[in-house]
Amino acid sequence: MAMGKNPHVVGIETLKKNGINVDDLIKELVTNASVEFTAYYYFTLLRANCTGMEGEGVKGVIEDARLEDLSHFESCIERIYQLGGSLPKDATEFIKMSGCEFLQLPPNPTDLKAILEKCLKAEQGALVNWDRVCQMTSGKDPVTYDIAKDILAEEVEHESWFLELLYARPSGHMRRKYPGERPHTSKHSRSLG
Repeated sequence: MAMGKNPHVVGIETLKKNGINVDDLIKELVTNASVEFTAYYYFTLLRANCTGMEGEGVKGVIEDARLEDLSHFESCIERIYQLGGSLPKDATEFIKMSGCEFLQLPPNPTDLKAILEKCLKAEQGALVNWDRVCQMTSGKDPVTYDIAKDILAEEVEHESWFLELLYARPSGHMRRKYPGERPHTSKHSRSLG
């Protein structure tokens, strides 16, 4: 197998002709993958600290968002590599890219309101990130756009769940059929079965 030679990749050339800066898109996707991976980890930690009777109900909502964030991470990996990118080899570097330091446990680790505020902030940041990818790719890169719009749809749902819990703002939220159902991204990610 010949190594070191740059292959002719029509899929990338087409995107460039469509006006996509592929390097910028790869950077955005890798950063978003980092955010989703880190959110999955921190949501695991936050969920574990939802205690008491009230905490039990919150755990279920965080669990749905947590598992869907894992799906979001996996949904964009294949596209990163298709575009000629890769994930950082150093996991510490990868996690730092996310800028998600705010997701750590609050000073009172079982303060449900503080946990929910962190979850809301994470979902709102992800919503902005995926909207940016949609804007970059709309009408120019249907493959990446399809992934980004499906992730964005789930992020919008997640935001509404946490707004409901924090502000008693009705969201129309219906529980998922099973944890991690991923109604929009299941076609992009093989995680969770």
